[in-house]
Amino acid sequence: MIETVSAITPQTLSRYSDVIDVRSPAEFALDHVPGALNLPVLDNAQRAEVGTLYVQQSKFLASRVGAAIVARNIADHLDGPLADKPGSWAPLIYCWRGGNRSGAMATILSRVGWRVGIVEGGYRTYRRGVVQRLYDAVPPLRVVLVSGPTGSGKTVLLDRARALGAQVLDLEALAAHRGSLFGGLKAEAQPSQRLFETRLLQAMDALDPDRPVLVEAESSRVGQISLPPAIWSRMVGAPRIEIDASAAARARHIVETYGDITSDLAALEDALARLPRHIGREQREAWRDLARAGKFLDLAEQLIHVHYDPAYRRSEGARAGPVADRLALDDLGDGSLSAAAARLVEMADQATG
Repeated sequence: MIETVSAITPQTLSRYSDVIDVRSPAEFALDHVPGALNLPVLDNAQRAEVGTLYVQQSKFLASRVGAAIVARNIADHLDGPLADKPGSWAPLIYCWRGGNRSGAMATILSRVGWRVGIVEGGYRTYRRGVVQRLYDAVPPLRVVLVSGPTGSGKTVLLDRARALGAQVLDLEALAAHRGSLFGGLKAEAQPSQRLFETRLLQAMDALDPDRPVLVEAESSRVGQISLPPAIWSRMVGAPRIEIDASAAARARHIVETYGDITSDLAALEDALARLPRHIGREQREAWRDLARAGKFLDLAEQLIHVHYDPAYRRSEGARAGPVADRLALDDLGDGSLSAAAARLVEMADQATG
């Protein structure tokens, strides 16, 4: 039995055991329905092969060759990841636009005896829903921004506030970027814009709209990712809690936080090469010398005074939200950050009370 599903909603998903994305691994990597399993009926090379046949020779030949490949791949899935599925298993299947690929998989799985759902319009149906919610609507979130110059421990404070039960929307984690000169996370490339938006919407859906949501103050871009209007509109004008810490404490925190960068001289020099143009060649070379000499604390202090703090002061003028409170930190050690996180949670409640 094959059912047609017109939209991917929590109610729809609750009726199925698994969501199966039959698109190629490359398509799946760009974006997919949260929690979906990738069981491609054509892999990346096979999809390119069939597409080339379609363009250069004929639709019939492409269809015949494609059908043979699809049949073999579905057989492999039946003998592999689907081999232990019980008779009560009910998959919801989608491809790019709900056509040949998902139809082929759905037909065979339904013949096995499983109750199968197929998404009308495929991934594009899901994507339209994401765009509508992030670009055409404003979510009812009670955002409280946490701001402060680079190295003031904002990320750690938010992590500890979350451990205390606070709601946190971690845009840097969703975008796999720390939001600064050394922001790219070595272990994880930034997601596509679409996948970031999928992750963002999933995180927003898990939040209680009646409670404050702590968000680190960002620009409208986090690395290569652009924040969609839904969240940006809530950030602009939201009350802010400003973190104050000394330059010396922040320099130490930067060296500790960016250990993955300081341990890789090539990555560090690459980051220094991305400095704004107004930082002169002589200054850049002096900073490279500090890096090569392993004087990372000196380098961090100079970056704070010459690059980070001037940039932060310039951006402050563009922040429309009022400063609801200030959180002063004498140091950024574990004890101070834990106590500050508890105070931060109290301040967020007061800012939205």
